[in-house]
Amino acid sequence: MPEGLTSIRPWRTIVRRKSRQIMVGNVPIGGDAPISVQSMTNTLTSDAKATIGQITELAEAGADLVRVSCPDTASTGAFAEIVRNSPVSLIADIHFHYQRAIEAAKAGAACLRINPGNIGKPERIAEVIQAAKDHNCAIRIGVNGGSLERDLLDKYREPCPEAMVESALRHVEILEAHDFTQYKISVKASDPFLTIAAYQQLAEAVDCPLHLGVTEAGGRRIGTVKSTFGLSALLWAGIGDTIRVSLSTDPVEEVMVGFDILKSLGLRSRGVNIIACPSCARQGFDVIKTVEALEQRLAHISAPISLSIIGCVVNGPGEAAFTDYGFTGGGAGAGMLYVSGQQLAKENNEQMIDRLVGMIEQRAAEMIDETDAK
Repeated sequence: MPEGLTSIRPWRTIVRRKSRQIMVGNVPIGGDAPISVQSMTNTLTSDAKATIGQITELAEAGADLVRVSCPDTASTGAFAEIVRNSPVSLIADIHFHYQRAIEAAKAGAACLRINPGNIGKPERIAEVIQAAKDHNCAIRIGVNGGSLERDLLDKYREPCPEAMVESALRHVEILEAHDFTQYKISVKASDPFLTIAAYQQLAEAVDCPLHLGVTEAGGRRIGTVKSTFGLSALLWAGIGDTIRVSLSTDPVEEVMVGFDILKSLGLRSRGVNIIACPSCARQGFDVIKTVEALEQRLAHISAPISLSIIGCVVNGPGEAAFTDYGFTGGGAGAGMLYVSGQQLAKENNEQMIDRLVGMIEQRAAEMIDETDAK
């Protein structure tokens, strides 16, 4: 928002649920910490080079945390090297094999994603919790609507919010019985309605941080829609401390969609936020191609900068008044450039993209310098 314009908009205010804070590596989760964005690798963990490469791509896209599956000894054997070369803190994804959890904790995992109930005997659970304590490792209790305990399915007859919350709370009891409080919880389902209802109930029952996600949401398009619906409903209600968008596509897309959701809700700002019209017969330039080009050429910008690209003067000046930069289509092959809501100069449509990219890159560099100087 341009300097001098008020940001006090009560109808946009989101009051976040009060949760206690834990640390996942160097990332605070809960309390007043920013909502973190995470994703998960899909390389073979035993292939350390490929996994490190994908983690690096995710970090460059903005991921605060990355989860890595550790299903076997080859994976935990490579995990220490992966941790050493990772630019972000890592979460080890563990199912059933308690020894894998212990190995991952020793190798430097910042968090273990487990269900204590499926680890096995009480003494095995105790060993995993002790390893987490010894190595300063948090734990995520990960409840999934598709893998609830048999007794809960017998009791409730189907996955439902009550069953998912009961599962989470019985796992909480296990951790707290061992005096372990550095945990967060997720109660995910592929049905956004079930997901929302489960988190709403859980938020009333616990004070720990909550990890949000609509699990197995699907491909890029439908998965983005489902995730946006489910996560936005919860975040708007103040629920959620860290998020993962689950998409059957390049995991970098998960990070980008996650930040876009937070950006649209005013909860985090990262990268260029492009406001653009859908285009119509009034447009003075090709809006769709222009936006596609700008998205590609500005993808490397992490500074929070807003840009409006509007095809005509109906809404163009008004949108430009509330963005850092803007371009509004006019006539005769030219339009108007705006900076901080003010008209700057007419610009040829063909040169407009280069001009905007240059100005935004310069401003992003200045913002980095200003931050470093503080």
